[in-house]
Amino acid sequence: MAAEKVAFITGGNKGIGLETARQLGKLGVKVVIGARDLAKGNEAVATLKKDGVTAETVRFDITRAADYKEVYKYLDQHFGKLDILVNNAGISKEDFLAGNKTSSTSAALLHETFDTNFFGAVELTQVLLPLIKKAPAGRIVNLSSILGSLALHADPSSPIYNAKAFAYDASKSALNAFTVHLAHELKDTKIKVNSAHPGWVKTDMGGEQAPLDIVTGAKTSVKLATLPDSGPTGAYIHLDQTLPW
Repeated sequence: MAAEKVAFITGGNKGIGLETARQLGKLGVKVVIGARDLAKGNEAVATLKKDGVTAETVRFDITRAADYKEVYKYLDQHFGKLDILVNNAGISKEDFLAGNKTSSTSAALLHETFDTNFFGAVELTQVLLPLIKKAPAGRIVNLSSILGSLALHADPSSPIYNAKAFAYDASKSALNAFTVHLAHELKDTKIKVNSAHPGWVKTDMGGEQAPLDIVTGAKTSVKLATLPDSGPTGAYIHLDQTLPW
């Protein structure tokens, strides 16, 4: 069984997830990336190999509950533990620049967004938690967003006050609640659970107008995935800044 640290990253074949895999791999972590399309996962592994990173991929669709058990089996058989879980997979089907459309946000859009951004992350974490408990010091990183901050959304002076994409924002607020509650449950263990705001990053979701590159966008996830025992748990972090819930 693996002595080195093992990380599983959902949506790890592109964007922030792939860069998180690259940065963790360069720190000596064995990386397993979950990809809905196995061919794209294999392409990502080949890309990482060129950078000197040892990685593997498994087919994983966060909207398929059966995949959670398959990932558990894979990690258990190959490594017998999981040191790091990065709940990176996420979607947004809204136009962030279209103004506040809360009153016309459909139930179907809410369900679709929450299934990936919240329910999937919660259920996967619950399934993999026994493996995380077998690691010497488990780390769970939930990829949130500053747009999940209710405090900032309610503050007219905040930079996100007019950025209201209801389904996406609410799903990240719910994910933050999961972080707080699970961190409290595990507070007497060596497992740390934190929410990461990567920043506004040039990805398929963030768009070209975003100010941060992907390398910077992955730094918060990597930091929270490799926290020392003295590090925080139940926190909401962007780089070295703590965000208000």
